[in-house]
Amino acid sequence: MTTSPANSNGDAAHAWELMRRIGVAMLVTRDGEALRARPMWAHLAPDENRIYLLADARRHKDDEIARAPDINLAFADASKQNYVSLTGHAEVSNDRDRISALFSTAAKAWWTSPDDPNIRVLKITPRDAEFWDASGTLVSSIKMAAAAVTGARPNLGDHRKVSL
Repeated sequence: MTTSPANSNGDAAHAWELMRRIGVAMLVTRDGEALRARPMWAHLAPDENRIYLLADARRHKDDEIARAPDINLAFADASKQNYVSLTGHAEVSNDRDRISALFSTAAKAWWTSPDDPNIRVLKITPRDAEFWDASGTLVSSIKMAAAAVTGARPNLGDHRKVSL
């Protein structure tokens, strides 16, 4: 994989596009000294430089964020070899208008309506992201096999660090 630090708008836009295509992220928070991860549907708002997640107040995410607001969101599509790891700051909100705007068919698996008093919005402000964008599993496998035979390091795609 080609690795280079970058801060261009093109790389940031590509990171946002990968996150949009993947959709679900593992939200990593701190629970004391331990790290906890759980899958969350990400609602991207790149024009605001924000990511919104719907969460349940009866769970521990909001307490963990109140104690340690620095989080990680990890997006992964292993079938396409696309990954994004994002660091940022999280806030818990009870913004009912935002909850109504974000409420979707997928949210109905957890709550009956956007009026459920247990729904909260996690507002993520990204600091930076790192993405890996490869050619897919089959192409990557062929390149790795060729590299093993030749002793050369395989170029599996792009790897960038970007400020968001």
